[in-house]
Amino acid sequence: MARVSSGGAASSSMASTLKAYSIPLIMFLAAMFFQIFVIPNSFPLNHYDVLGIKRYSAVEEVAQAYEKFSSKWNSGTEVPETNNFLKIRYAFELLTDPLWKRDYDIFFIDEQISAFENVKKQYSGVSFSGINLPLLNAASSDPGDYAFNVITSNDFSVLEKTEPLLIQIYSFGSNSSRQFFNSWKRIVFTPCLVFYCDDIATFLEGVANTGMVELGDARLATYLAEKKPTGQPFFRNGLPSLVAFPPGCRTSDCLVRYEGELSVDAVTDWFATAILNLPRIPYYSKESLHLKGQGFLAKSSPWKVKVIVFSRTGQRATPFLRQAAKNYWAHASLAFILWREEDSSFWWNTFEVESAPAIVFLKDPGVKPVVYHGFFNNSWFVNIMEQNKQQELPQLRSVTSMELGCDARGYSRAGYDTMTWYCVILAGRQSLELNKMREMVQEILSNAGELNGADYQQPSEPSAIARKDKRLTFTWLDGEAQKQYCFFYIHSEDSYDTCGPRRDVADVPQLFIVRYKRNATLDNLKVERRPKGTWNPFQEEDVDPASQLVARYNGSGEIPEIIKWISQIIKDGDSRDLPFFRTKTPQLVPEDGNPIWSKGAESILHSSKGLKRRIRSIIIGIYDHLGDPRIGPMLLLGSLMSFASIWLKRSQATTHQSQSDQPSQPSNMVEDQKTHRNRRKTVSSQDRHQPTSITDMEPKDAYQMPLSDSDSD
Repeated sequence: MARVSSGGAASSSMASTLKAYSIPLIMFLAAMFFQIFVIPNSFPLNHYDVLGIKRYSAVEEVAQAYEKFSSKWNSGTEVPETNNFLKIRYAFELLTDPLWKRDYDIFFIDEQISAFENVKKQYSGVSFSGINLPLLNAASSDPGDYAFNVITSNDFSVLEKTEPLLIQIYSFGSNSSRQFFNSWKRIVFTPCLVFYCDDIATFLEGVANTGMVELGDARLATYLAEKKPTGQPFFRNGLPSLVAFPPGCRTSDCLVRYEGELSVDAVTDWFATAILNLPRIPYYSKESLHLKGQGFLAKSSPWKVKVIVFSRTGQRATPFLRQAAKNYWAHASLAFILWREEDSSFWWNTFEVESAPAIVFLKDPGVKPVVYHGFFNNSWFVNIMEQNKQQELPQLRSVTSMELGCDARGYSRAGYDTMTWYCVILAGRQSLELNKMREMVQEILSNAGELNGADYQQPSEPSAIARKDKRLTFTWLDGEAQKQYCFFYIHSEDSYDTCGPRRDVADVPQLFIVRYKRNATLDNLKVERRPKGTWNPFQEEDVDPASQLVARYNGSGEIPEIIKWISQIIKDGDSRDLPFFRTKTPQLVPEDGNPIWSKGAESILHSSKGLKRRIRSIIIGIYDHLGDPRIGPMLLLGSLMSFASIWLKRSQATTHQSQSDQPSQPSNMVEDQKTHRNRRKTVSSQDRHQPTSITDMEPKDAYQMPLSDSDSD
């Protein structure tokens, strides 16, 4: 029974010991595994090791090492295996080419390894004498044939600019770089001349700067390369490597690396979306374009011009088109259509489009589309967008009120010197009645002769002159979306038929004109206003600088009558001394919120890169650190330090336990010692506090006087 108990105690002691030393044991095993398996795979034999020479040896030393092997093979003293021969020959050809050797020595780029694998398969089982040499084909083209806009470390001033930047890192000795040249040229070259392009082929024109960096500029290439934990620069996906500096990024810490397919479409889409934060322009079919309630025409805001681009290739919208879509987002919506010959008759009957490429501008209801045929470039497209960004009868909105001259806080379209101007506003809810009225006003605007009064007996020269001088503007207002603004100008019993949410089937658009007038003297005065406080809560708010007088049209729907009324209002407003009345006009409500793409990639410079990007960066970081040769020794050192610390603690605990297990002294002896010590402390304490006396010390020559008999009695 005692033996069983002893065995159980031993096993328990062994288990506790293993548990105590589990952490250093795991660290030790991890260090061994790392040194034996991970490090050899992360640092395989390089080509210098294959030749038996030092790393970074000169080309002459490489040739001499190969000659030693070759002499043995030619003399017949040694017959190499095919695989070994291929390795030695490959290392010789790679390290004797100056460009390949440079790329391999600095950045460990071995682009020919794929060709080497193909050669191994081709000559598998063949004697080394039957292998055709050389194994590799050196660069045949002139490096200057495909290098343009090259950036060097001496003139690397592009980072001082505010525009985004796209850089290609390439090598003259890289076959992949030569193959990518045509795609790169199409990405960055400006401009695609009309009738000389296969389609809309100018990509980064006007939206970003571009450049090329050759690996021979080791300083700049190292700056743009990734860094291993050991500090070794490298390019993870080889060459060519594309890096982008987003707007505002001026260091390598915030640059973004492209890791996708090296095609024109993929690169430009990545750069436009992730770097420039530009919206994508989707493709539509003839069915989805007119789909009721969900098609492009139905989803687009009624105040926006619809821009439809017809393409033959079906490629993505180029960055400059997407930049235009972003710049003109408040005025226009863009869509793409893939041109098919079987649908040509449909597009001709719908938009009068003959062929692709073509651009169609759809403006107001009932207005004929504006169509442009042929190829185009950035500047031409921006010009036609500027010409056609407004509807024929533009809508009065928060982003257009100042531009149209229909804002009491602004000025006339004629300039700051014009003190009196007019704005004719057609207000109403979205309805068929409003569309009919808009077509009527568009008919007035389409024929200048009508405003000149050439076809009518009643003259209308004041309206024609005011329109020519840009003092008269025509616009329409969404009475439901801008209900406060609408009620402010149409304040009557029937205003609910025009403004605010629809209450019944009645929709009555109304036409009115606003005369704006500024006082130059009042504009020059600076009125000092104190902020509102406890004692002045009723202080009036700032009023608009221009006075406003409103006149509603209550006549018939005949165009001559409307023109006559407008001319009479302008004549009276310019000639008569009307009251100068200023007030505070309600603000126009913004119709659209911020587009969804405005919240996307502009945060690249910050830490919010997205969950996928974060996870991927963590995985890549872990993978890169696995190749750090310092990890194995660090794990081994940590295991030893942990082992020593645990052993020291356990030894101290054992010593303390052995001391506590020694036999103790008898209890009575201990108590006597304690009593004696306490007594000595008490006596010494009393002696320290007792006052001095003559009897404390015996005087010199003192003696005891004998007592007499009487005293003894």
